[in-house]
Amino acid sequence: MFSLKPPKPTFKSYLLPLPQTEDHVTSEPRIKKLEPVLLPGEIVVNEVNFVRKCIATDTSQYDLWGKLVCTNFKISFITDDPMPLQKFHYKNLLLGEHDVPLTCIEQIVTVNDTKRKQKVLGPNQKLKFNPTELIIYCKDFRIVRFRFDEAGPESAKKVCLAIAHYSQPTDLQLLFAFEYVGEIYHNPAKKVNGVDPGGGGGSGGGISSASGQQTPLFETYSDWDREIKRTGASEWRVCSVNEGYMISTCLPEYFVVPSSLADQDLKLYSHSFIGRRMPLWSWNHPNGSALVRMANIKDVLQQRRIDQRICNAITRSHPLRSDVYKSDLDKCLPNIQEIQAAHIKLKQLCVNEPFEETEEKWLSSLENTRWLEYIRSFLKHSAELVYMMECKHVSVVLQEEEGRDLSCLAASLVQVMLDPYFRTIVGFQSLIQKEWVMAGYQFLDRCNHLKRSDKESPLFLMFLDCVWQLLEQYPAAFEFSEMYLTILYDSARISLFGTFLFNCPHQRVKESTEFAISKNIQLGDEKGLRFPCVWDWSLQFTSRDRLLFHNPLYIGKSAPCVQNGAVKTFKRSKKNYSSTLRGVPPALKNGIISEQEFLPRRNSLILKLKPDFLQQTESQSNSMEQYFRDWFAKPVDLHGVILPHISGTQIKLWKLCYFRWVPEAQINHGGFIAAFHKVSLLADEVDTLNRNLRQCKSNSPLQGASTVLAMPAAHRTPFSPGCKRYELQSCEEQWHTVFSHCLVWQGQVSSF
Repeated sequence: MFSLKPPKPTFKSYLLPLPQTEDHVTSEPRIKKLEPVLLPGEIVVNEVNFVRKCIATDTSQYDLWGKLVCTNFKISFITDDPMPLQKFHYKNLLLGEHDVPLTCIEQIVTVNDTKRKQKVLGPNQKLKFNPTELIIYCKDFRIVRFRFDEAGPESAKKVCLAIAHYSQPTDLQLLFAFEYVGEIYHNPAKKVNGVDPGGGGGSGGGISSASGQQTPLFETYSDWDREIKRTGASEWRVCSVNEGYMISTCLPEYFVVPSSLADQDLKLYSHSFIGRRMPLWSWNHPNGSALVRMANIKDVLQQRRIDQRICNAITRSHPLRSDVYKSDLDKCLPNIQEIQAAHIKLKQLCVNEPFEETEEKWLSSLENTRWLEYIRSFLKHSAELVYMMECKHVSVVLQEEEGRDLSCLAASLVQVMLDPYFRTIVGFQSLIQKEWVMAGYQFLDRCNHLKRSDKESPLFLMFLDCVWQLLEQYPAAFEFSEMYLTILYDSARISLFGTFLFNCPHQRVKESTEFAISKNIQLGDEKGLRFPCVWDWSLQFTSRDRLLFHNPLYIGKSAPCVQNGAVKTFKRSKKNYSSTLRGVPPALKNGIISEQEFLPRRNSLILKLKPDFLQQTESQSNSMEQYFRDWFAKPVDLHGVILPHISGTQIKLWKLCYFRWVPEAQINHGGFIAAFHKVSLLADEVDTLNRNLRQCKSNSPLQGASTVLAMPAAHRTPFSPGCKRYELQSCEEQWHTVFSHCLVWQGQVSSF
């Protein structure tokens, strides 16, 4: 008798066998074993087997087979097929490699190939045909395609309708975060990824980071008081007049006002401001100049008197009693509708398929979106406000209609340029918490989490883009990396974190209290439910993956130096690094070409550029122009003021964020093979460096250096294809070589 036991296979197939007859029963049990990883409060609402996920647009060779699952939190594609052409990747602990949060879905399109029909699915619509394909358009510029060729037609229809229904909730309390937190309160012993999932959006002083530092949430009196002392704003005080949101529902309970303004005056004046949004202090310059945000005064009869009273109070808070400079943001910056229109055009350009069809007209199409133009406008205006505070020593008041949109962006950029603390990870997180979350930026409406807002606008994305421009121009001035900014943008699309879920702190308290009552949750002394905070990054990433958040080029005030195997600390002066950080020829500074150093040739396409600042009085305009010329003529102080380059060649498109799903778009004259080739080269380099660093680990105190270099190929920039293998001579020399190549090739390879 021959043995019926099959021999051990030596070839691994990356395609699941299709269910053809009853004899082929090996596929079905394999599919049924694929189950989603669920969070507390997460339930499966529908699923379908034998689904094919399309990976490449030009071939089905790399398609994956698996199960498509819809939960009340995400759509999840589960497969045990390996992702093709991917050797390294970081892992999100909340979302699988093929998962899409429901709040990240923008549009759902079902297609029937036989009947040549397609339909955009709404929340309560019926589907009259059985879909053969499902196309998910995501808010992060991703397009996900699923084929139902081998799936049951009715099951495919049901899962499509379920995705359409749960991705477009009709009420805020239907978002997954409420079910998640409700489950945690009923079962306090539950842990997510080994940590306590609570702590964000409730009482408490702050969230601890990996370094042990705390990110202040500015929900308490003490957080604001510490910020006053940090900036030396001696003539300002923390006001508690809005405790319990008695004055305004779109302001935080505690905020900072001039010491000369009494609580009684604030109560009296509050009725005259739109939304009762009284003047809010943001930051103080060491010279005494203050940055203040303010809504418009709706009471025309009282406008002049109240405005004068507020300005006088701000003036008295200045040690030099300097005047107040008011900037009307509604008049000098693009509005939220224009920004939204530019974002839609940018998205259409980036997701257009095939990419080759738009390549010839790419630059003109990009210019027509006006996205980079608006980026330049915000950077330019913020730099002018820096001039007013830094050079003119005057306090600046940012004024707009409601004081909770453009002022968020402008105030944040000014502080990033002026204060090096906000260029650290903890400082940047505190800045977003202070100027966006607590100041009442309408994340719910602007991010359109409920899919029914006509107020959608990507202001927060534009802010991150502006910061990325500064990071590109001054890489050694920022502690965080490009990866950190990208992941932060993605986190705003996850309906779990209370940080980006509400229009204001009062809405969080009101909605969560109502939900707690309906679910019989005892709150005690807490003001509403405690939602997870996005700054607790351990909920999403391991400590190894969080190393990607740190910019290896960052030069802190006290930087470690390795000498003879020992770590020594020294303070770097301007002379140590200023000459190597410019990165531009001496003739080209901020897009301003010196007349003595450059004379354009006849018929040359390169013309002599001149700065284009706001047209104010001629003397002030000349003074501002001279300030910028003088600043760019001096070495950069990484721990002082940084100003943006605003010429056309200096404002770039954020490829990692917008083009990470389009590999061909990131490589000049390249395509899929070229992308894979460069990523493979990078993977080999990382492997070599990792082995070398492990070998010399006993001789080097740099713990975790190998971990940093073992970062995912999908999120690193490659070395030159022709570069030689590096021999490890010393850790310091090795790092210098690696990151020099990273700078040269930055932005050349896509993220897979």
